[in-house]
Amino acid sequence: MYNENFSGKASKGTVSLKISNNRIQLVFTVGGKRHYLSTGLADTPANQKVAARKAALIEDDIYKEKFDPTLQKYKPQLIPTTVTPIVLPNNEPSKTSLLELWTSYTEFQRKHLEESTILRDYGKIEKRIRKFPKQFVEDAIDVQAYLLKNYSTEVTKRTLKYLSACCNWAMRKRLIAENPFKELAKEIKTKKTSQVSRKPFSRSCVAAIISALEHNIYSSRYSSVPHSYYAPYVKFLFHTGCRPEEAIALKWRHIEKDRIHFCEAVATDVRVRKTTKTDKPRYFPINAELQTILEIIKPDNCTSDSLVFPAKNGRELDAHNFLNRVWKPIVQALVKEGKVREYLPQYNCRHTFITLCLEDGIPSRRVADWCGTSVHVIEDHYAGAIAQIQVPSFGLVQTESSINI
Repeated sequence: MYNENFSGKASKGTVSLKISNNRIQLVFTVGGKRHYLSTGLADTPANQKVAARKAALIEDDIYKEKFDPTLQKYKPQLIPTTVTPIVLPNNEPSKTSLLELWTSYTEFQRKHLEESTILRDYGKIEKRIRKFPKQFVEDAIDVQAYLLKNYSTEVTKRTLKYLSACCNWAMRKRLIAENPFKELAKEIKTKKTSQVSRKPFSRSCVAAIISALEHNIYSSRYSSVPHSYYAPYVKFLFHTGCRPEEAIALKWRHIEKDRIHFCEAVATDVRVRKTTKTDKPRYFPINAELQTILEIIKPDNCTSDSLVFPAKNGRELDAHNFLNRVWKPIVQALVKEGKVREYLPQYNCRHTFITLCLEDGIPSRRVADWCGTSVHVIEDHYAGAIAQIQVPSFGLVQTESSINI
């Protein structure tokens, strides 16, 4: 991991931060070659965080064998104040590069958005632009036709909205005169998306899932990581109702004597550590069952920065891989055997916790505080569970059967 104390020492695959002439450098060794990459950033606390994110990106590329030896991918990108028109032959009107415009827009947005949003959402749009047979702003109609031919209507509409927003920004910056994408997204009719399922598992279904994990019922004997390895992680999700990215980010320094401090989340698809979804840290009380789970898995040699639920390689769990390689096969097998009513994603562990809390009569305000959401969301989206709670009887009216004759 990157070194925040700027020691300047870099081992293989490790990126360190070094100060040179009051500027932050990234130092690392790949394939026996030592690299010194200037970030162009002054040595300030804010810039240290930016450089640390770049260090994490380089480390991840090294780990995934996607490292760019030219370093072009990691060099600082400047936001141009102008976009150079591309002059075409035969006296045709000049055109503006859509990719160049999108790159400028992305760098502008980087100052306002989470790094995970830039890498995940804006990165996807960039990859699509690079595939366009025509890559000029003025070719908006052809871009729309290409998207409709090669992507779903939902993806097409979403992409055109992003490109329109980019052009609106470019017009405000006086980089282009008009937005040819302005009305294109409105022309795309999509099916109404169904609401996210917040169905809970029943208590018996929870027990069946945990048992299948602990006893490796569906785990291949050839697998390097048995399903039982993930049992504590799933138990934790059911016991706390936290978001998976919050559990994945958890370190032992976040586990206090009688409470858990949820203050970070890791978007594992882009390997970026950030604050929680609501940007508000919260505390969760540790009861006896949760205490037992944590005591069993805590290593004797762990440090405060050790992950509570690491992958076998010591890094953060990959939620996507876990979902497809462990969770989905297990739950689908249990459904087939009639032990679980229907397949639900791992995120529904959170919905299960919230629903069971409400069924047990725990106030909405308390559940909202525990789970890092609002009372409105709890009562609006989990009303079905609340409706199952019976009206209390106060014994103020005698029924016929209670009258002594």
